[in-house]
Amino acid sequence: MPIERVRAYFKELGMEERIQELPVSSATVELAAQALGVEGSRIAKSMGFRLGERTVMVVTAGDTKIDNRKYKDQFGGKAVMLTPEEAVECIGHAVGGVCPFAVNEGVEVYLDRSMQRFETVFPAAGSSNSAIELNMEELERCSKAIGWVDVCRGREN
Repeated sequence: MPIERVRAYFKELGMEERIQELPVSSATVELAAQALGVEGSRIAKSMGFRLGERTVMVVTAGDTKIDNRKYKDQFGGKAVMLTPEEAVECIGHAVGGVCPFAVNEGVEVYLDRSMQRFETVFPAAGSSNSAIELNMEELERCSKAIGWVDVCRGREN
């Protein structure tokens, strides 16, 4: 199970006790915000894209959407979202629990700067009822992100 992979990953970092397994679904921004008692913008959503042979993951604030023009300018190609089946195959996590931790080899993880306005955010932890609260430095380190990008719209970053 992907949550067990994520738990093992965070155990190596001495942070496994911070994973929250919720009694209800956190599979969408709205459900996660409700389950955690936080505003939806603080839910860090992880989205997977196919870019030729590459798998690109962008982690964004919950109140934003990918801006196709910015994405194309940043990555050199159109934003083609992975299907649910491709997410499992390419990333290693199912939709609803996709997160930037313990992903398959070769996944390129980027963090959108829309999250930088918060002290902490809540990405999923490998299942549709899990989350972990991280500050920006922890998110960057734990996700092994390549870097910060600006590929979203819907909020002034």
